[in-house]
Amino acid sequence: MIGDARRPGGSWLEFRAEGLYRQAPDEGSELIPWSRIMLGIAVYIGRGYPRDGQFSLTGLLGNTPGPFKGHGGGHLDLTLRHPYEDRKLTFDRHARAYRITDAFVLELLLTQLVAAQEVHRLGDPEWLSGVVGRLPALDAWMTRRCFVRVVEEAWRG
Repeated sequence: MIGDARRPGGSWLEFRAEGLYRQAPDEGSELIPWSRIMLGIAVYIGRGYPRDGQFSLTGLLGNTPGPFKGHGGGHLDLTLRHPYEDRKLTFDRHARAYRITDAFVLELLLTQLVAAQEVHRLGDPEWLSGVVGRLPALDAWMTRRCFVRVVEEAWRG
């Protein structure tokens, strides 16, 4: 699950066996079959599109102690087929901090699985738990190439 499903009137995304389930208060719920997801999936924390990276200013403020902690949300950008369309799937954030490395690793995992036509595996909770368990402690100073390799090794298992 991505987002805060416990928040009254909140929005979140959930990995299910049949596809990516989205709950949004103003748009209702929908199930996007795994077969419709194509191209990479971008992960953004905060409102809008940051100029550099995955966190906007509001996304970073939501990680700090004080009145902004846990406020805001984020979204996944993805492209669907049949019919072709670009989508922005929003979610509300938890009160806990969202580490930049976690958002980056999530984006890498989603993008790699889509490219390998294995995105449906996200709907298998045992498989996904195994992947997360195989991810080593990640260091923010790792290179992009190293992150890509580590994530691929974890899901190819």
